[in-house]
Parts: sequence; structure tokens; C-alpha cells
Amino acid sequence: MRPFNLIIVFTALLIWHDGYSQTPGKDVTNPYAVSTYECTGLYWTTPESGTCTVKYKKPSDSDWTIGLNLVYDDRDGQYRGSIIGLDPNTDYQVELSSDQAKTAMNFTTRSDQFPIGKTTYLPEGESTDPIIITESGTPEAYHLITVPENTRSVINMGNVGNEGIQIDADYVIVRGIEVRNAKTDGIRIKKDRHDIVIEQCYITFWGRIGGPITYGNLEGSTDSGINAENGTWNLTIQRNLIEDPRGASNDWETGHPAGPQGITIRESLGGNVIRYNDILSTEDHGFNDAIGGGSNYSNVGNMNRDSDIYGNLIRSVWDDAIEVEGANMNVRVFGNYAHQFFNGIATASTTKGPIYIYRNVVGESRVGHRNSSGGAFIKTGEREPFAGGRRYVFHNTIVQPMGVTHAFSGHGISNTVTRNNIFDAPGRLASDRETVDNSDYDYDYFSGLSSGVAKEQNGIKFGTTPSGTRLYRTSYSLEYFPRSRINSIVWGRKPYQFGDVKRNITDPVVQIPNPLIDGGIEIPGFNADFKGNAPDLGAFEVGSRPLEFGRRAYLAHDEGWSAWER
Repeated sequence: MRPFNLIIVFTALLIWHDGYSQTPGKDVTNPYAVSTYECTGLYWTTPESGTCTVKYKKPSDSDWTIGLNLVYDDRDGQYRGSIIGLDPNTDYQVELSSDQAKTAMNFTTRSDQFPIGKTTYLPEGESTDPIIITESGTPEAYHLITVPENTRSVINMGNVGNEGIQIDADYVIVRGIEVRNAKTDGIRIKKDRHDIVIEQCYITFWGRIGGPITYGNLEGSTDSGINAENGTWNLTIQRNLIEDPRGASNDWETGHPAGPQGITIRESLGGNVIRYNDILSTEDHGFNDAIGGGSNYSNVGNMNRDSDIYGNLIRSVWDDAIEVEGANMNVRVFGNYAHQFFNGIATASTTKGPIYIYRNVVGESRVGHRNSSGGAFIKTGEREPFAGGRRYVFHNTIVQPMGVTHAFSGHGISNTVTRNNIFDAPGRLASDRETVDNSDYDYDYFSGLSSGVAKEQNGIKFGTTPSGTRLYRTSYSLEYFPRSRINSIVWGRKPYQFGDVKRNITDPVVQIPNPLIDGGIEIPGFNADFKGNAPDLGAFEVGSRPLEFGRRAYLAHDEGWSAWER
């Protein structure tokens, strides 16, 4: 087997423009912004620590949009926060106002239309040779590696070569390639590489056996469909099908899961976007994490900063559906759907923050093959000095039956703000181990037994609603819009008449308006487009277009098909 070298290595010409082709947060002014395609992170270093308001607009707009206030981190003397729901490749103006000062800046979101310089076409058909990419492009001329039009190129490693594709270059696009049977990783991105796009690829049957490390399975943990080594940044991984690893993770009945992962990123410098991927398997070949990395208790972590994870469809995971742990500085996790997992979104330690977790939907959760009890929607955890960053949790939906047991795990937690969530979980809302009393839980629906440290002054409880009442409209896809009316019990004996027959009925059931509809509160920058008298709870707003998940999300029937599925 010989590697297929696409071209010899040469030094790329690095041209910085608009602040987003350089390492996030490096050589910046004060204040500054770091943008992805649809979001931006804001940073303002100042000794003042009061409230900091945000407003923003396009230069052509006359009206300003109010954003969510920035969070002050007195450890760094810095305000931080995000603006979401932006348009790609668009100029914006932003004004920041604290109690005693005001500042302004302009920023441009990143473009997701990548200029192509050189195109390298792979040979048609099946090859057993790995692809080694060593030729970089530039910000103005990406190097595209793809398949000829109307053909199919398959890299089938036959469990001989470690990776099907190795990327050791910058400003590279890998598009539409099928990778099978790699010994360790389907695609591997080498250390410190940046501005890489992997899209519309099919990655399957990779990795070693995996399984419980306690029993001597020392190989195969975190073998990944896509694996990025330390120090990478500005990675875009979108609209790929990553399914069916060859090995398998163990479940929690034999210790901490260890095995294959869909996407792994370690100690990134930030600026990553993971969106609209299908990361799927079966229970007997389940993932450790679908999206993960490390280090968990650190000032960096996998996503680290200024990164987005959204629109992904995830199934069959024995630990975390999405592991986003470490610094979590202006990291956004939104609009994902996970099914068959233990923990939904893992956020230890959130050392810096803020992390924004919003409009995600989670389905079935289980501990193991023989234990159907669920885990938690959000895993927390703090270990000094790795603690203290803000977590925002807005408009998420926990689906039952067979869903998670707890909204939050029982680990240490602090500095958490929740609003407008459907926490339909029979166990715990918040942990009892709050390390600092600075969290704020409110305007959520919680169906369980213990609120932990959470004190919801305006929370919604269905004290007279039968367990198992259908809260959502009938769905023909992954839609969970609140239904207009739900069942409720009227306690006591009540007189009823059925035609000429009169009866006293004990604890009759009646229909009441669904409290989830219009039961929320406005969150600046996050739900201004609500349709009723107030925002609905959960991920879906009645009257709005439904969320879509996975690699076919928001595409027409004739859009976005890859060469390997024609």
C-alpha cells in the first residue's frame, strides 16, 4: 500500500483579513469580536464590572436589535458574550454600554462560500491507498480535493492503513469522498492545522475494537470518523454521514465507556463549526461520544472558544452525545437532536464561559444494554481552578418516555442561568452541589421530584396533570410543538350528566390550555420572533418553521446530494 500524495508541501501565504483567518483572540484590539458564520463572540476588557448591554445592526438598518447582556469575568477583567442568528459574510455594527462607559466596533461574519484556487480530483472507483494532503491553499484560494462530477471515489483501507485521509495542510476543502475500513480514523487532521472544511463525505467502518479498559482493552478508545490533533482551529465539519464504526464502546455497566467517536477535537484554538452532520450507529456498535475531545478540566478543552455545534443528528452513544468541555468561552450548542445516549451535553468544567445551550432536543437515554434508566440532559462538573464560567440554558426540550432521568447531573455546578426549557425528567432538576450560590433557574417546566438548589419563582408545574400526558402535537418527523390543550385532573367528586344519566365522578379528567404555550419569558437576542403573547417553552415555537436536523436539514429535495449516494 502506498500513500497517494496530492502534492509536495509548500509554505502557505497567510493573509489575515477581518480578524477571522487568524487564531481566535490573537493580536486583537479592545474591544474585539470573533465571528463564525452565524454567531459572533464579543470581548471587552475593562476594570468596570457592572451591567453591560448590547445592541447591534447591519449598517443599512435603521433600528438596533437588543442582544443579551455580556457576562463580566472578574478573573480576567473582561466582559464576554455572544450574538446569535446572524447572516454569513455580513457587516454588523455593535455598541456596548456599561454603567460608566460606552464603546463600539464593527465586525464581519465569516463567509461559508469558500473561494477555490486549485482543484485536485481523485481517481474514479475504489482505491486502497490513503490520501495524504500536504498542499495548502490561501484565504483567497482554497485547495479543493473532491471527486469528478457524476463519479464516485472510495478510499477502502481494508483495515491496513491507519487513516483513509490525512490532512497536513491549511485552507483545504475535502468534499464528497467515501472513506471505509480505516484502521484507526477515517480522516485525521494533523497538529496545528487550520481553516479546513470537510463536507458531504461518507465515513464508515473505521477503528479498533474499543471496550472496557478495566478488562484490558487498551486500544481503540476515541478512534474517530474525523479526528483532529492538538492545536487545530477554524475547522468546518458539515453535512457528512459518519456511521457504523467497526468497533464499539462499552456501556456504563462495565465502567466508563471507551470506544469509537464520530468527531474528536483536542485542545483546539477555537473558531470551529460542526453543523448538519448525521452521526449514527447501532447499540452494539455504539459510540463513546458522538462529538468529543479534551481535556475536560482545563483552560482549553475541545472546542475551547468561539465555536458552534448545531443542527446535528446523533444516535447510539454510551456516554455523551455532545461533549463540549474545558474553557467554553463563547461556545454555542444549539438545534441538535440526540437519541440513545447517556448524557446529552457534557459541559465540565466551563472554566471561562459563557457557553450557550439552546433549542436542543433529546430523546431516549439509558445507562446500559440491561439498564434502561437514563442519565442527564446536561452534565456539569467543576474542579478548582477549572470552574466558574457562565452556562446559559434556553429553550431546550427533553422528550419522554425513556428519556433522561435528570435535567442536570449531580456534579458540582455554579453560574448557571436557565429559561424557557421543557425539563420533562422524573428525577432532579439541578444538582445539590452548587459550589457558588450564583445560579438562576426560572420560567422552566420541570416534571420531576427534586429541584436541588434550583428555586424557580415562575416555573411551570403540572400538579393536576396525569403522568404521561401528551404534551406535543402529533409529529411525522422530529417535531415537538406543544399541543394546544392537555389533560388535567380535577380532584374530588364532581357531578356529571351524560344525557339523562347523572353521575358523581371522582377525580375527572378535563382539557385545559397547554401552559407550555406562551409560558416563557423574552430573552434578548434569542426569542424576539415568538408568535403568541409570550415565547413558548421548549425548542419549538408554535407558528414557526420546525427545526430540522442532520445533513439534509433545510435543503430542498434536489439540493445537496453527494457523489457517493447518487
